Amino acid sequence: MARVAIVTGGTRGIGQAICLRLQKQGHLVIASYAGNDEKAKAFTAATGISAYRWDVGDHEACIHNCNDIAATHGPIDIVINNAGVTRDGVLHKMTFDDWNEVMRINLGGCFNMAKATFPGMRERGWGRIVNIGSINGQAGQYGQVNYAAAKSGIHGFTKALAQEGARYGVTVNAIAPGYIDTDMVAAVPQPVLEKIVAKIPVGRLGQAEEIARAVAFLTSENGGFVTGSTMSINGGQHMY
Repeated sequence: MARVAIVTGGTRGIGQAICLRLQKQGHLVIASYAGNDEKAKAFTAATGISAYRWDVGDHEACIHNCNDIAATHGPIDIVINNAGVTRDGVLHKMTFDDWNEVMRINLGGCFNMAKATFPGMRERGWGRIVNIGSINGQAGQYGQVNYAAAKSGIHGFTKALAQEGARYGVTVNAIAPGYIDTDMVAAVPQPVLEKIVAKIPVGRLGQAEEIARAVAFLTSENGGFVTGSTMSINGGQHMY
């Protein structure tokens, strides 16, 4: 059955792969993005997927845009909370703004999008929310107390909301990717990247499509008995 799906941070990297996979599944997909208009226009031209610009850390913007999308395209049954930022630094050099921005967007965005869409899913008796966490939210990472805390918070948020949604046919799950071959990882200096890959038992970076395939299962009818789980997709780097 075709449903309306929103993928935050959907015009690049993992988000783009998720959009394309859900579109292939027959869903009407909407991507959100934060600010790169040129990339968003190219994404829409190439895929036919509409892209809406808003800050997922802005509560009112999430409510307004989700209401607008529902009014235009129909009820939102699938939400993928993928948008995120980094502001890395060791604690003694990290500013409050560095901390707050990561928490506001990465963790706050999950709350804002759920607040905008979960009540409708609950009323209709069907819904799928998938939150993109991180291996660094499970294992921690030097210089990322903000990012690791936000991603770890996503995993806890997922388990708690899953308990609220279960009796109403709404599943809430998380995926914790390891190091995926995206533009962000490609920007890592080669010597550092080689050290990262050396710690991955399967001996390579993951592919965005591997995350997207997991999202496709969790958002399908076949995923209806899976809720409150965190699926680790990291090549064996951290077995949690």
